[in-house]
Amino acid sequence: MVQDIRELNRSAVLTALMIQRPATRKQIAESTGISAATVTRAIDQLIVDGIVSEVSEVVVEKRGRRAILLDLVAARALVIGVDLGASSTRIIASDLLATPLVAIEIPTPADLGAAELALWLAEQAKAAMGDRWDAVAGVSLGLPGAVNQSERSVSNAPNLRQVEDPAFLAVCELALGLPLHADNDANLALLGELRFGAARHTPYAAMLSLGAGLGVGIAIDGAILRGRHGLVGEFGQIPVGTRGERLESFTTGPALMARAAAAGVRLESPATLFAEPAAGTDPATRHATAELRADFDRALVTALTAIAVSSEPETIVLGGGIAKSLTADLGAYQERLEQTIRIAPTLTRAELGDFSGAAGGLVVALHAIYLSLGVDPAALATLPQSTALTPERILQIAAT
Repeated sequence: MVQDIRELNRSAVLTALMIQRPATRKQIAESTGISAATVTRAIDQLIVDGIVSEVSEVVVEKRGRRAILLDLVAARALVIGVDLGASSTRIIASDLLATPLVAIEIPTPADLGAAELALWLAEQAKAAMGDRWDAVAGVSLGLPGAVNQSERSVSNAPNLRQVEDPAFLAVCELALGLPLHADNDANLALLGELRFGAARHTPYAAMLSLGAGLGVGIAIDGAILRGRHGLVGEFGQIPVGTRGERLESFTTGPALMARAAAAGVRLESPATLFAEPAAGTDPATRHATAELRADFDRALVTALTAIAVSSEPETIVLGGGIAKSLTADLGAYQERLEQTIRIAPTLTRAELGDFSGAAGGLVVALHAIYLSLGVDPAALATLPQSTALTPERILQIAAT
């Protein structure tokens, strides 16, 4: 019983510090309602365990008395977030306070088999960390498909089928030699934006990722919805065409290129569809291009409406390669959404850009470490509380 009380006090003290960090013993005692003596004993043990350290002194009273600020030992362990896409892979590494240390983007060798791709991914993670690899305590991986957490299986990954092979996750974790958490890439992208980006002030939010695929992440009160089989948010599978075509058949990069080719329209890339036609474009091509764009717009508004009525988010964050071409049109989509359902969420672009998913992976890996240290699970919805991981800082690191 005494040991249980000590553990509860330790958890409460550590959790309060994580929420307020940095904080003094007095501040922790006031926020938890635990006696100053008990807080001091818990802090002393956390210091002995190498979890907490004294970082600086502050003047706390007019007479000049000083108190010691406490904080988590950030370098105790490092974590890695990975976003494995069909065309590109992004990796971010940080310390325990979500201070980014590594940010890289590399082409994905999508022609490799399941085991070979897993080995490649593990090699890239190790190479990114170099001589700091031994300090890494966890890796979280975002995948372009539905991830069943209980069965540890992947489905609905048409753009990178290798990840559906059970050998992929098994080989990857074995090659890393570390605990590996896997999740849908849109879920992790939303988590990244919730903690560090466009949705950080809106716990009821959704992420619509438009690129090689269509993915949706949904958060209720800051918690990501996943479902029993990981199918929550797979709106791209909804049949909407006259011949049963799925929603993603009108909105993803590969689908747009295929539809354009079938219509006799030459697109250099999906982004070309959203640009003004070049001078001298013949009327037939202009008309066919306009029809393709109209089909895309209808499908996108359908996706946005489905997200809005299914979870009532305050904000829908748009990310992915195609979303970059839609910035100037978000107001128009917002208006059409309001005309459809009257009360509509705010549409905004992902602040973390292409690194949203990797940043979300960091959050998941950090949560696993926090739980192992004794942080109250109920506090994870607001952690980590970091101002160090910013879009500017990520781009700065990625450029070096």
